[in-house]
Amino acid sequence: MARLPRLVVPFQPHHIIQRGHDKQLIFRDGADHLAFIDWLKDAAKRFKVAIHAYVLMPDHVHLLATPAEVEGLARMMQWVGRYYVPYFNQKYQRGGTLWQGRYKATVLDAERYLLLCSHYIESNPVRIGLVGAPSDYPWSSYLHHVGAKPDSLITDHHCYWALGNTPFDREIAYKLLSEQGVSAAEVELITHVTLKGWALGEEEFKTGLEKQVNRRVSPAKRGRPSGKTPVSTEE
Repeated sequence: MARLPRLVVPFQPHHIIQRGHDKQLIFRDGADHLAFIDWLKDAAKRFKVAIHAYVLMPDHVHLLATPAEVEGLARMMQWVGRYYVPYFNQKYQRGGTLWQGRYKATVLDAERYLLLCSHYIESNPVRIGLVGAPSDYPWSSYLHHVGAKPDSLITDHHCYWALGNTPFDREIAYKLLSEQGVSAAEVELITHVTLKGWALGEEEFKTGLEKQVNRRVSPAKRGRPSGKTPVSTEE
């Protein structure tokens, strides 16, 4: 069966995963992280993408981002790769691709999943044992969200603003939510739908989204054709 085009919906948040080729390291020192962040910041501004959360892992990247245009995510990721890959290859005297194919992405229901996805992203270093707490890892948006270190890359989503009337209230509320953790089932769900490119949300959200984009946004039920024609979305 032909692969559906990647689903990108303007003004909706998306979770993005970009992995290193064959699980190789894509960041080897602090300068690499800073270079990637600088190019990501430039690209996000240039292509009108708001970054709400991120983590730069040794061999992959997670982003939580809202594009203003259908092509915004693709152009942003292409721009970063156009500068970061030659930088990395020259620095470490290597050649060839750095990424494992196309980046993966899912559009998500902000009201239900945005904060959960943000915690999922920022707790990644803890889950794999790199650090003992999100606050110990310098290459994520966690310190920004808890008020420890402002990050100009981040555009706070309205779901974050809804956590409190003052910055202090929001930071404390966010920290408390983070401390509740992300369950194994939630980790599996977010990872699965992102890698498959399906929407993340309750049935009502997915039904409304299907009507909006005129295509499937979740796996078709067995034995029932979807009757949808894929629209011209980002490849």
